[in-house]
Order: sequence, then structure tokens, then C-alpha cells
Amino acid sequence: MTSSDDDRPAVLDRLRMPEPVLEALACPVCGAALGPGGSALACTAGHRFDVAREGYAGLLTGHRTAGTGDTKEMVRARQEFQEAGHYAPLAARLAELAAQAPLPAGGLAVDAGAGTGYYLSAVLDRVTGAVGLALDLSKFALRRAARAHPRAGAAACDTWRGLPLRTGSAAVLLNVFAPRRPAEFHRVLADDGALLVATPTDRHLRGLVADLGLVGVDADKRERLESGLSAHFARTGGEEIEVALSLSPAEAAALVGMGPSARHLSPAEIADRVAGLGDPVEAAASFALSVYRPARPADSERVAPAAPG
Repeated sequence: MTSSDDDRPAVLDRLRMPEPVLEALACPVCGAALGPGGSALACTAGHRFDVAREGYAGLLTGHRTAGTGDTKEMVRARQEFQEAGHYAPLAARLAELAAQAPLPAGGLAVDAGAGTGYYLSAVLDRVTGAVGLALDLSKFALRRAARAHPRAGAAACDTWRGLPLRTGSAAVLLNVFAPRRPAEFHRVLADDGALLVATPTDRHLRGLVADLGLVGVDADKRERLESGLSAHFARTGGEEIEVALSLSPAEAAALVGMGPSARHLSPAEIADRVAGLGDPVEAAASFALSVYRPARPADSERVAPAAPG
């Protein structure tokens, strides 16, 4: 897909995506390769997908989604909280695990449910020469993810319906507090690739959950994770990270506002509840990190993207 400046398709001037990332994309309808097609991305079968002016590829198929993406307010709160460095220990450890996977120079790291691209950026900062793709359903998150790192691109994707990637194209797949479709994760990972999953433990923000009446973490979450992935992956490592948080009221409100409770509480309600906690707000974040390797597949399992469903 190389070209001179004179014959470079106009769509590539809008698409903020390194060429190796573009070459890893697959049509979410038929699985064929994607490339410039006039003012859009297109496959050989004629399926076409717009590129947003903010630089991400719109690879949703138009079918009704199984969920909704994060709102503008949730994404703003997440970026503010992440940029303050409160979850930097988690990002740093994910980057170390990706480097150890190993993620080689030139290899593709994919973050399924990437949000603003914060964790993917940490991985690319750690592994010189690697490239990345941020996948998310929220247009508000994608606008930020498309600019999160010079060696990364972003695309709209509903994980429940499949991943718009060629089979075996990813060296590392990140899944941080996001939905997962194990069969699709297995399909897009290289045989020697690694899936890195981060989930909150049942101790995550326990004090805030109790004090503010927030949505808590199901105690059976880890067991469900293991059960769901076991048919396609073998768990090869795991650990927990505990992070002590000392937050201003505004930071505590951002923490609540970027999570699932924000779907049930307005910003004003969150601010009112946080105001009663004093200053600073003390809390503890607790994360479980797991490393998985693909189980050896039957040939028939790795020939095409999963059909939307």
C-alpha cells in the first residue's frame, strides 16, 4: 500500500494510522483486506467504511450493538484521572508484561476496549518500534485514542460482534476492564501471541463503593473470566496490583464518573455524594492481571473472522 506523495489517496491523509496497522485490518463484514477506496476504506467485495475527521476508521457494520460506548462525560473523566497518573502502576506493569510476551519491534499490539488509548500508549512507549491499534465502541473515546500515540491507530469496533483484524495478526492483545469475545481473541492472536487481561478484584475501591453506594465488583468475576477463556486459552501467569489513592474531591468525582456507576448517577449526584467524604478522599484500587496464551487451534477455527451475532 505504499505510494508517492503525489498519488497518496486522500483518505490516508485523514486516517491517523501507521501503514502496518492498516495492513492488519480486515473487513468486518467479509474478512477481506481493507485499503483506500476513494474517500473511504474498502475491501475487494465492495464494502466501504468512512474515516472520521478525527482520524479513526469507522468499522461498525451498522447492525444493532450489544452494548453502548462510554459517553462524552465518562471519557473526559477517564482521561483526566489517567493523566493525573493514579493508574500509572497498572499501565507500567501491563507494558512490562507486553514487552516480556514478547512484543517485538514491528509487532502489533491491539487494545480491545481501549478507551482513550492510555494503556496501549504505555505499551508502545515501552516497546520501541511496535505499532498499536485501539478498538472501541465510543466515538468520544476514539477521538482521543486516534491521537494517543504516533505509532497507533484507532477504529470503531463492537467487540461482541467480532474484531476487524486479519487472523493471527496481533502479537499482543490487551483487554483492560472491557468486554471480551474469547473465540475472536483467539483468532486474531498469533500462535505465539499473548492476551493480557486486567480486571478489578472484589476489593477494588471497596470503601468508596460502600460510602457512595456505587456499583461493586461481583465476587465471582474472576471465575467467570477463567471459565469463559478456558476453551481457547491457557493461563500462564497472574498477579494482583494494589494502589493506594489519595484524591482531591474533583479527582474522586472523576474516578466515579469514568466507571459503571456514571450510567446511573448524574455528575451533580456524584459531586454531592463525594462532597461528604472530606479532603483528601482515601481509597484503594485493586487489579488482577492475567497472562494467557492461545490454545493450539484446529485449522478450521482460524480462517475467517467470526460472523456477526
